[in-house]
Amino acid sequence: MRMSRRQLLGGLAATGAAVTLTSVAIANGGEDTSRSRAERGRPDTEPVRLELPRPTGPHPVGVTELHLVDRTRRQPGWSGAGKQFRELMAGVWYPAARDGDAPAAPYMAPRAAAVFGAGAAKILKLERGDIDWAGFTTHARTGADVAPGRTRRPVVLHAPGMYNERTLDTTAVTELASHGYVVVTVDAPYETHAVEFPGGRVVEPAPGLGAIEPVSRRNKAALDVRIADIRFVLDRVEALARGRTPKEPHSLPRGLAAALDASRIGMFGHSLGGMATAEAMRLDRRIRAGVNLDGPLGYDWADPGELLPVARTGLDRPFLQMGAWLTTDDSRRPHTHRHSPSWRAMWRNSTGWKRDLWTEAAEHNSFTDYQTMLPGLDERFTLPDGLTANMIGGVDPRRFTASRRAYLTAFFEQHLHGRHQRLFDGPSSRHPDVRFID
Repeated sequence: MRMSRRQLLGGLAATGAAVTLTSVAIANGGEDTSRSRAERGRPDTEPVRLELPRPTGPHPVGVTELHLVDRTRRQPGWSGAGKQFRELMAGVWYPAARDGDAPAAPYMAPRAAAVFGAGAAKILKLERGDIDWAGFTTHARTGADVAPGRTRRPVVLHAPGMYNERTLDTTAVTELASHGYVVVTVDAPYETHAVEFPGGRVVEPAPGLGAIEPVSRRNKAALDVRIADIRFVLDRVEALARGRTPKEPHSLPRGLAAALDASRIGMFGHSLGGMATAEAMRLDRRIRAGVNLDGPLGYDWADPGELLPVARTGLDRPFLQMGAWLTTDDSRRPHTHRHSPSWRAMWRNSTGWKRDLWTEAAEHNSFTDYQTMLPGLDERFTLPDGLTANMIGGVDPRRFTASRRAYLTAFFEQHLHGRHQRLFDGPSSRHPDVRFID
């Protein structure tokens, strides 16, 4: 049975996600009806370990984690965390040296993976432990030395969709790092489904956020915190580039600080992360170029609604929008500036370089790692009817993943390096799923 929009998003802060592998569990109050192998008496068999596409750039990839504490800010009131300082977990992905024996980086930290896996099992109608979310690795090495070189490298921030972990676009992140970018991915504690801090402490979504009504106020509350987080991370990037190490203890990869070019910063994000990208650009000119992956530009997904300030003002710097479908309970329209009032306002009010790319056969989560994960899971398990189509549509997974990575990389090549990219001159036969919307 194909799930309705209302069923999928009931109780959620609707940001356009048809469904994620954890969102329905959150919408149902976090109840987990899946059972472990031991509880079901199932023989111990090897769990599935997924594999992500290998990056295509010339550099190996390294990654490290940063635990950052903003001592100028408290946790949001809806978090239930009292007067604690705001703390974040960030991943830093970078071009790495070819030598060395640093271990392959896992997709998720183990305790966060356990929380994520329980929610995913409920949605996929599988058993906890059928998929080893912490046991499969990325195409990156933990703590590897940074690739040698005297030239500093552009920095790109990544913001995931609402409730999503920062790892859920590792496919795009490692691709950019393999082409010479330092990519900083940021979790949003008390909103993100599972954030694991040093020592194994896991922070899950705060009930206070889900209790905010209406949805537009809930989205605004989450977005405001995201924007403050991003600007704090930008401060830390600048400080690190100047040689100032974080106050929290970190063993930074050799050469990382010297590799950061804080004068060339870009950003991209999916869904709420795309909204955060646009709004952060409006408020902070350190971000020179941005990409919105299927995120609305109004506080309520039922576009039209209250517009984000950036949709009313527009941007004077490069901004790329890539969309799929604008789906509500009673309508389904292409998510482009021709059909979305919020995207139309942004398009009309922006004076900087802009492009609007649409993929008809895609869905909201085609712009995440789900585009590569779900087809693999579909081959191994019998998934709920309609779930894969709801999440990633019918677009060819390999071809669209290659296209999405190509357009993201070309965008930052053009606007952070100043290298003209013919890919944006018009439609490409190499990327037949992607249409240019004038």
